[in-house]
Amino acid sequence: MKNKIQINNLKDTAKKAIDSTHATASSIASYTKNKINDTQQSVVKVIDVNGNGQVDIEDFIILGLKTPGIRIQREDFLRAEFMKKFPKDTIEKAIASTPAQSGIPIEDINEIADQVIQYERNCVSGISAALGVPGGFSMVATIPTDIVQYYGYMLRAAQKLMYLYGFPEIDTNENNQKFDSETLNILILCLGAMYGVQGASAAIKALAKAFAEGVQKKMMKAALTKGTIYPIVKSISKWFGVNMTKQVFSGFFKKAIPVVGGVIGGGLTYLSFKPCCLKLKHSLEDTILSNPSHKSDHEETALVSGMILQAKN
Repeated sequence: MKNKIQINNLKDTAKKAIDSTHATASSIASYTKNKINDTQQSVVKVIDVNGNGQVDIEDFIILGLKTPGIRIQREDFLRAEFMKKFPKDTIEKAIASTPAQSGIPIEDINEIADQVIQYERNCVSGISAALGVPGGFSMVATIPTDIVQYYGYMLRAAQKLMYLYGFPEIDTNENNQKFDSETLNILILCLGAMYGVQGASAAIKALAKAFAEGVQKKMMKAALTKGTIYPIVKSISKWFGVNMTKQVFSGFFKKAIPVVGGVIGGGLTYLSFKPCCLKLKHSLEDTILSNPSHKSDHEETALVSGMILQAKN
């Protein structure tokens, strides 16, 4: 009888311990969930500079362009790169027209492009992981900085590559604390090409063709903000939005780029940066601005034709 009572007491004690453990675990889980939700909302609040209540690619472009050293002046960049090897008159012609039209061999342009990618790659690999250091949730304030730095270096590389392969100056100046929609959409196309998003490369080639054919700036702006190229921009933005939201809030900044967060820095950043830049480089290598022998495909021609047709209506 005594043994039976002791066994029952042990059972009661064990049950109370299990119940207590479950309650504690539930409490911890609830606390952690609330803490993560609060932190996620804090991140969105910091990053959402365009005020649409979401984390999207436009936020990172705006924040990136506001970071010192991210904007690249076309003339200064081309002069600095070409002065090492080419005479002054060739450089001035490259600035006034395009490097290809000035007679600079594509092999030299490609070599400089590879150097640009490697330089920016080395810079971005030094960014530290915000959540990879002691501090946990208290480190959240540094996450936007790391992400902005990463995309900032991507924007630097994109601008340099575009200028090497014949694109004109991109207006990255702020007007009344806002960046021009045309500028943002061109850079969205570049980032889309970097990640291989469908339609981005074709849109870049179409823009190059439009620039080469002297399409008026007003028509270009219309195509980028409400015309034939705009649906591609919106599709790319949606792709980034879906992936960013998924990667920010599923695993809380512990997924792979394009939202880098806690995994940024070191090997992952170094390995991921170059393939993205090479995709954009390959898109820019074969446009009418960079290759006099370029043959326009149907999609490219249709986009430009639509751009001109819309302007006439």
